[in-house]
Amino acid sequence: MDFEDKVVVITGATRGIGLEIARSFLEKKANVIIFGSKEETVDNAKEILKKEGFDCLGYYPNLSNYEEVESVVKEITEKFGRIDILINNAGVSANKKIEDTTSLDFEQIMDINVLAMFNMIKAVVPYMKEKGQGVILNTSSMVSIYGQKSGVGYPASKFAVNGLTKSLALELAPFNIRVNAVAPGIINTDMVAKLPKEMIEPLIKTIPLGRIGEPRDIANAFLFLASNMASYITGVVLQVDGAAKN
Repeated sequence: MDFEDKVVVITGATRGIGLEIARSFLEKKANVIIFGSKEETVDNAKEILKKEGFDCLGYYPNLSNYEEVESVVKEITEKFGRIDILINNAGVSANKKIEDTTSLDFEQIMDINVLAMFNMIKAVVPYMKEKGQGVILNTSSMVSIYGQKSGVGYPASKFAVNGLTKSLALELAPFNIRVNAVAPGIINTDMVAKLPKEMIEPLIKTIPLGRIGEPRDIANAFLFLASNMASYITGVVLQVDGAAKN
């Protein structure tokens, strides 16, 4: 997999899966730009990577605000001349039951998990079209396939991610822009650690491979889909979940 000098933008890249994705592309000598929600989390992630011998740029725009996103994307393209790979990984989870979920709760989940992704893609696509190529990868979830017993906003948002992925794959294919998604299962991240034990333990029992996934398992899927090895793959939601069934 050759990513040397490729320009890779990754949202939600300050910890967990996103940070591991950034690390994986840096190991392949790509130019990596990480996005986070706050200046301090971006700076902390950059420091972690710097201690490992990697250097990257970082930004913290409000992804729900298109003007902010557009401005940062323009700055990146002015610096590098292009964006080769966009990875939309920013997201939040939810586990409240429907009667405890407010309209604001639902709106915030959709803003971060869907609207932010739309804004990033809308801002990046014109530059990819201009270059006649590009790769857009989105983080979905196993719950987009199976649903979950509470926190309805999260699976609803990930169902939307799948629809966005498949539809844009059709729309952008004539411009040599591939669009795919990765649907992680239960992965050893901070997000999963915050879920109630009674929600996690039954799910682990459904994993035939007998273990929770690691962030590197997911990063490897992104590397593959971004590479020329996947040059004839678009419109796919790749499940990386140990064959888990809910």
